[in-house]
Amino acid sequence: MKRELMAVIEQLGREKGIDKAKILAAVESALLTAAKKRYGHGENIQVDIDPETGEISIISKKTIAETVTDAKTEISLEEARKIDSDAEMGDEIGSVLEMEEFGRIAAQAAKQVICQKVREAEWEAVEREYSKRVGDLVHGIVLGQERRNYLVDIGKTEAILPVQEQIPRESHRRGDRIRALLLEVRRSSKDVQVILSRAHPQFVVKLFELEVPEISEKIVEIKGVVREPGDRTKIAVVSRDKAVDPVGACVGIKGSRVQAIVRELRGEKIDIIPWTDDPRVFIGEALNPASIEKVGVDVEKKAALVVVADSQLSLAIGKNGQNVRLAAKLTGWKIDIISTSQYEKEKLEREREIKAALAEEAASQEEREARAISESAGEADTGQTVVAGTEPVPLSQEREGATAVEESAG
Repeated sequence: MKRELMAVIEQLGREKGIDKAKILAAVESALLTAAKKRYGHGENIQVDIDPETGEISIISKKTIAETVTDAKTEISLEEARKIDSDAEMGDEIGSVLEMEEFGRIAAQAAKQVICQKVREAEWEAVEREYSKRVGDLVHGIVLGQERRNYLVDIGKTEAILPVQEQIPRESHRRGDRIRALLLEVRRSSKDVQVILSRAHPQFVVKLFELEVPEISEKIVEIKGVVREPGDRTKIAVVSRDKAVDPVGACVGIKGSRVQAIVRELRGEKIDIIPWTDDPRVFIGEALNPASIEKVGVDVEKKAALVVVADSQLSLAIGKNGQNVRLAAKLTGWKIDIISTSQYEKEKLEREREIKAALAEEAASQEEREARAISESAGEADTGQTVVAGTEPVPLSQEREGATAVEESAG
């Protein structure tokens, strides 16, 4: 029995990846529960299992007291000396309990406790192992589907590929091998859930790291990636070595590297863009595959106006605005796109408005200058009719004075 117990414990530890000490602790806890169920919860019972031999000892301990008030925890000196002749007042003495006396109900309780403790230890082992691998690629085998979520065997546990983390229009069958990003490890009171994703942008990053040695060796760096799963991904790359073309490294000979990733993503389009710190150039590249005529930027508002040929307008915007939307997310700029004809039309309208404003301003200036000249002239005329120290004389008085002089002369 002892050897069988230790063999089971060791086998369980290997299969579930659980430490042997934790399984022994679980068995001890189960036996303690069973003993208390059989003899009463008030009993002071201790269970020990020798990790080497598997020897199980279940002892009920009682304190030697002069007056026994609680028979479950205390024993008289007389009764104690029947067990141990050297017992003294205040000592603690134990009596061995036999496992055969536990009974069927107690044994069932022990089994439940063992199963629960082993499950908890298994959850801890899963959480400990897979928490370190969050953000990594994992390989698994599809076990089936439950409520549109796929169950995937990834080795020591079953992971979940939720419907919201699946690539749209993608389906898998039982037994299919798939790759996914280990997105999250969730611990609840009932279990541990390992969540996978094939829709996350980081999944594309990990695929590029796998396919492109220059990325895994840190020669080429991925500066940003945005994605609408199942349709299009834009990824910006830069090289730390001037001799290495970052876009060419990611594309591979005859497109071999990027095509391997496209196949994994079930035909999803991938735009590989050279990263630059010049926003005008970067915005133009981000709108690939459209050809760009002009790019104007407002650095304060972080907004850009992009001009494209009339024939390139729909390509630059993309289906349902997808291309410009992804470009805006990748660059972090607000992007407005107009055609060349619309730009020229708006340019002429602005020029007319500017000319009209200038003409109006010139006319207003001339009017102000004329008014100023007129006011200046008026002030000069008033100054000529005034003689210092005298008052202006009316014309009638002037004539009367002249007549008087003539009569006097005569």
